[in-house]
Formats: sequence, C-alpha cells, structure tokens
Amino acid sequence: MASSKKSTWRWVACFLVALAFGSFGNFGHTAADDSKSPLLLDQLWQKYRVRWQDPEINNCIEEGIEKHRKQEIVIKVVDAEGKPIPEVHLEVAQKSHEFLFGCNAFVLGQLGSQERNERYEAAFAHLFNFATVPFYWAGTEPTQGELRYAEGCREIWRRPPPDRYLPWAEKYGITLKGHPLVWHAHNPQWLPKDPEALKALYRKRFREIAERYAGKIKVWDVVNESLVCPRTFPLFTEDREYVLWAFQEVAPLFPPDTVLMINEVTQFNTPPQVLRYRDQIRHLLAAGAAIRGIGLQFHFFSRQSLERYIASENSDPGRLLQGYQILSELGLPLFITEITIPSAGDRGEEIQAEIVRNLYRLWFSVPPMAGITWWNLADGTAVEGENEARGGLLKENLEPKPAYRELERLIHHEWKTRAEGKTDHTGTYHLRGFCGEYTVRAVRGNTSLVRTFTVSRHAPAKLEILWENSAQCEGKD
Repeated sequence: MASSKKSTWRWVACFLVALAFGSFGNFGHTAADDSKSPLLLDQLWQKYRVRWQDPEINNCIEEGIEKHRKQEIVIKVVDAEGKPIPEVHLEVAQKSHEFLFGCNAFVLGQLGSQERNERYEAAFAHLFNFATVPFYWAGTEPTQGELRYAEGCREIWRRPPPDRYLPWAEKYGITLKGHPLVWHAHNPQWLPKDPEALKALYRKRFREIAERYAGKIKVWDVVNESLVCPRTFPLFTEDREYVLWAFQEVAPLFPPDTVLMINEVTQFNTPPQVLRYRDQIRHLLAAGAAIRGIGLQFHFFSRQSLERYIASENSDPGRLLQGYQILSELGLPLFITEITIPSAGDRGEEIQAEIVRNLYRLWFSVPPMAGITWWNLADGTAVEGENEARGGLLKENLEPKPAYRELERLIHHEWKTRAEGKTDHTGTYHLRGFCGEYTVRAVRGNTSLVRTFTVSRHAPAKLEILWENSAQCEGKD
C-alpha cells in the first residue's frame, strides 16, 4: 500500500489545505447541541455544506482519486509475426472494481419471502463486491456445543449460518469478511468468567472457524473495539494484552495472505483519539502481532447524533484527512468497516445522500484506503435500538433511497472506466483507468475479438493482443 514520496507529500499538502478550513475540538461537541431550532439546524447544515463544497478541498479529493485509484493502461495489437497493427478500433469497458465496496449481509435469506430475499440480493450485488458475515459468538454457538455454521441449523435473526454465504459470494463475485473473532459484546451467556478457561474456549473457537473457512473467507476482524472494552470483560487488562494474544493465536491458523484486522469505534477517526489507536497498533506490531488491516467504524445511530456531528469540527474534511494521514504512518491498508448515516427526520433522505457522497469521495481519495463498508442495507434490518435512525440505503420495502442512487452513480459511473479509440502507428492504445477487471473488444475490418485483463494499482497494465487470423475472432460484425 506504499506510495511514492512525491505522492505522499502531495496528499499531506491536500489535507493541510483542508485542515485550514476547520479547527480542533472534541468529537461532537458544540454549544448548539441542545438546540432544537430548525433555523439553527439549517444554519449548521449550510456551514457543513460550505466546508465540503470548497473548491480547494474538492480539488484535493479529485486529485487523490485520480492519483491513487487509477493506473496507466497500454494495449498493443500485433500480428503473428509480432508486427504492430495500426487503426484497430478498441472498445474498453471496466467490469468490476479492485477497491472493496461493501455492506454487511446479516439478513441474507431472512426477509420472509423468496421475492424479498431476491430483491435484497439483487440490490446488494448491484453495488457491492464485499460482504461482512456475522461470526458473533452468541450466534455461532448460542448454547454450548450448538455450532451454527451449516445450513439446517435453527434460524436466528441477523445471524444466518456462515456456510450460506459461500455459494452466494461465488455466484456474485463477492469477497467475504468475517466479523468478529474476539469482542467483549454479543457473547453467549454460558461462557466462563475465568480468563484462562475463556482463553481455552477461544482457542477452540478459532480452530473450528479456521478449519471451516480458512482460505474461503479472506478478511477477518480479529479483535473488535478493544480501546472501549469494559472492565467486566474477563480478558480485560489496562494494557489490552488480550489483543496481542488473539493475533498470536489466530495468525498461524490462516493463510499468510489473509487480511487480519483490528477494528475500532467512530471516535478514533480523528485527532486526538486517533493518536491512541495509532500508538496501540504500533506497539502491537512491534510485539509481533500480524495485523494486516486497520478498521474504523463510522456510526451515528440517531438523527440527534448526526446533527451533533454536523455541528462539530469533526465533520470538517480536514480533520478526517488528518486522522487517516496519522494512521497511514503504520504502512497498513485502512478500511472503513461500518457506516450508519441516519435518514430519519426532516429532509433526512436528502441529508443522508449528500453526506454519503461527501464521505465516500473523501475516503476513496485516501491513498491507503482499501475498502468502505456500509452497515445495514435496508431500514428495519438493524439490531434492536438502531432502526429508529433509518440508516439503510433502502427503505423497508426495499426501494432505493437517494443515498443508494448516489453510490450507484459513484461506483458504476463516475468511478468506472469506459473508452474507445484506435491503435496508433505502433499498434498501441494508451489510456488511464480505474483499477479492476476489464474487457476490450478489438475490431479490424469485419472481424473482432474480445480479451479480458486486470488493472491493479501496484503496476501499469499492459495487454498485448495477438491477431493471428479470423479463427481467433468472435465472428463477423
């Protein structure tokens, strides 16, 4: 995930420019927190919009996207003797993204009818190539010995058996992420309070999950929310030693290319709290923890909490960019792992859509960012207590909201490459495109052929098309 010094310094300059339009402050704190005045809220919203619409900030974001999400593509057409063929018409189309755009899929197959389940799956697969799978211990083993990994086990709302996701992911080309292996919450009541006894059961849990899913699920939240872990958790210590222990236990059980992540709550996106997160990870890495990804949540579970965020200095793009710059010092990929932006309240869907567009553009521009995951796709599918926020991209009837359409516009239009042109006198065609999987259709005279190729951010993409004879071509036009 490393970038050149020139690129890094350009990004630093961009976030400093953005930071100049904001200032430091405590997360969500404002003198207007208790005000319910619609006029005041409108004024705060307008101030928020001014910060995000500033031309300097938007130029920085666009430059970041252009620099870090695209790659040079060179297509060359030659004949059987290796001689270049000029004037070949090429139609280049990106089919999928390298970047991971995701959502949790916690209600897969649980919406009450085949028609609703199919609509949910279609809406999911249309936008996303990344899905979070529930591995909460209370769901995978609600009573001791009742392992709920396979189809046929009893259904629990928002906790489908993980086996269900494997054929579904293969069908749609979706990368899966398991969440979480260790967390102080959503654990079964039967677990012991003794730390050593609990560690023994964790080891058993790790082995069972790895034996079943290693190599199939390639991304895992190993430890969730350790910096806000309560003292009541049996493994709690002031130094959070259990985090290092968990990574040491888990890493040998999975292939080395598995992305093992640490994940933390919303407040650690911005200074000064982000410094504590960076220092924790730095210490863990020095101690040998196989952390391969850094996760950050971004939740607002009520309209009131969203309004406090809008009114606070933490909604300034400069503060977000500063936080990600601090974490980038660690040299690991970043992931926004859980996002809830409410649509409840006056003008709620309009406000949700605009905030979604702002945030996704900023996150997509950050050099080490590797994935962005929305939380609940549809209203009414959140955990109890969070549905009031109406934080889905779909309504309860599964109709898309404006925020869904904004993401559709970004992912499938603004951030997808389509181009046409002809090879030059050297048989070559140059373009710059977003990273992902591509097809190219080459047309020469009344024959044509189709090839596929991959564009990665790590190196320029080069494709040589050998045009031997019409037998290789897809047919006459």
